Parts: sequence; C-alpha cells; structure tokens
Amino acid sequence: MANVGLQFQASAGDADPQSRPLLLLGQLHHLHRVPWSHVRGKLQPRVTEELWQAALSTLNPNPTDSCPLYLNCATVAALPSRVSRHNSPSAAHFITRLVRTCLPPGTHRCILMVCERPDAFASACALARAFPLFTHRSGASRRPEKKTVTVEFFLVGQDNGPVEVSTLQCLTSATEGVRLAARIVDTPCNEMNTDTFLEEIKKVGKDLGIAPTVIRDEELKTRGFGGIYGVGKAAVHPPALAVLSHTPDGATQTIAWVGKGIVYDTGGLSMKGKTTMPGMKRDCGGAAAVLGAFRAAVRQGFKDNLHAVFCLAENSVGPKATRPDDIHLLYSGKTVEINNTDAEGRLVLADGVSYACKDLGADIILDIATLTGAQGIATGKYHAAVLTNSAEWEAACVKAGRQCGDLVHPLVFCPELHFSEFTSAVADMKNSVADRDNSPSSCAGLFIASHIGFDWPGVWVHLDIAAPVHAGERATGFGVALLLALFGRASEDPLLNLVSPLGSEVDAQEGDVERDSKRRRLV
Repeated sequence: MANVGLQFQASAGDADPQSRPLLLLGQLHHLHRVPWSHVRGKLQPRVTEELWQAALSTLNPNPTDSCPLYLNCATVAALPSRVSRHNSPSAAHFITRLVRTCLPPGTHRCILMVCERPDAFASACALARAFPLFTHRSGASRRPEKKTVTVEFFLVGQDNGPVEVSTLQCLTSATEGVRLAARIVDTPCNEMNTDTFLEEIKKVGKDLGIAPTVIRDEELKTRGFGGIYGVGKAAVHPPALAVLSHTPDGATQTIAWVGKGIVYDTGGLSMKGKTTMPGMKRDCGGAAAVLGAFRAAVRQGFKDNLHAVFCLAENSVGPKATRPDDIHLLYSGKTVEINNTDAEGRLVLADGVSYACKDLGADIILDIATLTGAQGIATGKYHAAVLTNSAEWEAACVKAGRQCGDLVHPLVFCPELHFSEFTSAVADMKNSVADRDNSPSSCAGLFIASHIGFDWPGVWVHLDIAAPVHAGERATGFGVALLLALFGRASEDPLLNLVSPLGSEVDAQEGDVERDSKRRRLV
C-alpha cells in the first residue's frame, strides 16, 4: 500500500465494482440509513438492491463484521455499534483494521465512509493510517504504477448535508500530515538521520514560505544547549535544534510545539539490549508529529503565533559519547548529572522547552515525545499519556483524543511528591529516577517541566506517545490529528473548530481557570 494516492471527493461517482473495487464502511445503524439510490451506481450491475439489503441483515459486528457483496470486488464492513467512554465514538482504530483487511485489491479503488459529521475528521485520519508511504520491498520498485483510493463520505445524523470543499481540503491536509509523520518514523536511520530530517523540515518550510532557524553541532555547545549537544555529539551526523515559525498578523497568543527527534536511540553508553534496540528508529515520533501537524495547521489558517521546535539527535556510541557521571549545563541554566544515558529524550526536550519559553516567549508550550517505555504500561498501546500543569488542558487533551481518534489518558501530576526522584548530590538534578517503580512516566515529564519551572504561569502540556506511535511494525502518524484537534480553536477551519474541545464544554467545567489571567486559552 506504499504507492497509494488518497483522494477525498464530495462524490466518487459511479462505477462497476469489477473495474473499481469498493468498500462500504460504517456503524451498522448508519449503514442502514444509506439509501439504495446512493449506492446503486457504485454496485450495479454486480449487486442488486435485494443482495445489498440481505448483506446488511447478516452483519453482526462483535466488535466488527464484514460481508462480501460480489467476489472480492465489493465488500460492506460494520464498525462496533458502541464503544466505551475512553474510546473514540468514531471507532477509529477499527476503521484502520477493516480497511487493511477488507479493502478489495486493485489499481483504482473506492471507499464509501458512512458516519456522522463530527466523526469525519477522525475517520479520515484513521483511513490514512492504513496506507503507509514507506517501503523498500524490491517488488514495489518493479510496480511503478500509481494506485489511487478515492474516499467519499456519506454523512448521517443531524448535520447530514453534503461535504463542503473546505472540509475536503482539511481532510486532505490532515491525512497528508499523518502519512508524512508515519513515513518519517518508518524510515530507518541510515536514511532518516539528522541531516535528512532537517531536509524534511526545510521542505515543509519551503512549501509554506517559512525559512527555518537551525542551530547545529558546536554552535549548540557554545550557545548553551547542553542537553541536545550532549546526547548527539557522538554521532556521525551532528545534532540540531530547528524551528519553523508561523507569525500571522493579528495573533493574540504564542504557542510552541516541541518535538523529540531522536532519529535512533542505542541507549548511548547505557546501551539497550539486542531485543529492545530494534524499533528505536521510531524515537523521532514526536518531532515527526509536530512537522506533519504544523504543515496542516498553517495550511488550514492558523490564526496565532505557532512555533514548531525540533530537537534532533542520534543517541550513539563513540569516543565523544556522554558518560554516566558527566554533568551537563542545559539551556535553562540548570545542571544535570547523567546517571542514565538512555534517558536522553528528556534532555533534548528540556533544551527545547527552555528555548520556547526564553527565546520564543510562548504562552502555551506542548512537548510531544516517545519518552518512556513505561507509558505503554501506564496507559496502554492505544492511549498516549498526558501530563500538564492545567486541569483544563488535561480534560481538553482527553476530549480532543476522543474527537480525533488519537486517544489520550492522564498521568498523575504531583511534582512535590515525585520530583525528589531526581535528587543529585553534585548537580541540580540527575536525569533518571532513583526508583523506577514510582510513576516513571510522570517523573520523566516533570524533568522536562522543571526546566521552565513549576511556577511558570503559562500552560505546559507533555504528551508521551511511546506506544501508540506504532502498531506492530508500522508507524501510525500518531499525534498529528491530536495536535490539530486540540488547537482547532486557533484555526480558521470550520472542521477543526468542530472537533476542538477548547472554548466549549471544557470551559464551562473549568470556569475558575477563566478568571486566572496567568492561564492562556484558545478562543
């Protein structure tokens, strides 16, 4: 599926399923609301109305089900009829699975996605995850023809009108961002090193008319970025801090997205084992998500100042590698005693958030990272972990995750009990916890927050996406949809406004935050 173009159209038109295979997908009660007159042209002459109705009557999703309509050229598939409160109403994860297993083969195919309007965004992003861009299979190079999948939405429910051109453009931008992030994460480090990642950043910048700021190699050291420099100094390709800045007229607040971009993590001298190191090409998932989301957000009319900060390094082994017991001075001015070189993500992010605070003047700082293996234990394979100094933004992250399909669940935020884990006798702090059984994912996030200060008056949000950044051996592009939904109120795009929780019920639940002038919100 690597050579597939994904197209969103208001109407996919009619075609014989033998020449254009078709997948009809939705919750069963939604599929029953699709009139035969709408699908007739996509199914005839191979499928009659009686066969269509008979297929619907046989579906019994538990949690999903599917039924072939004509050979392997047309299939109808049903999503779960109900989901729990911690899942997305769109059943996004099941959409991806059903597309991978039920979409008929072919060069030109069609998906008819049946859902309610609020679920269109999550459904589109879930569809995108089924079509990864990266492959080095030799057979792919021998098949140069471009395959296409055309997606048409049939909206049911209260707001069931036609899909507008603006909605199609938003879905295109978002899904391109998801696939871009997944491609970067899937690409191995012998190709996606820090040099190549910078080229990806420059390419997005050129597309948007933005020249990136890049601080690299020895300049990082001289300017005080001891975290990024210390992690990446042993690698052949030097570390970098890169920034893309969108500063529109009329902006009322400044937002910084800070992404962890460890293009490969050996663990450094505290080396990972032979079974835990494979897959560490994915340690740049946070930076990849920031890049994909930034591209889509700016394209869709982001109204506030938005800075994408990329903390890029390869945590390698060599004569220049950081040793346990070394002490680094970070950009915050704080010193860190290294007791675990495999706890490197927090070091690069500490420099990134400090830069966002001191140099960019951000009111809201969000860092996103594949930070801890413990995240997958704390919140599981599907839910990212959120740690934040704001109860309002914690609730917003959870709701945005349900709206967009990138699920999120809170971690404990309690620095007065947890930050003592980093106590050092010779520096301001160590970089790894004393007790790995004491909420290590929370503690890792608190390390990052300490470099802007626990009394910082702005909003700080930390997202640990270590587990959901991939499903099996494939990247998911996780985080792109979440960032777009969470900050949708800062966009001119109607669909992103619709899926954003900020400025809606969350505000009503957290009325005390409205009176706190130190807490900035998106309205």
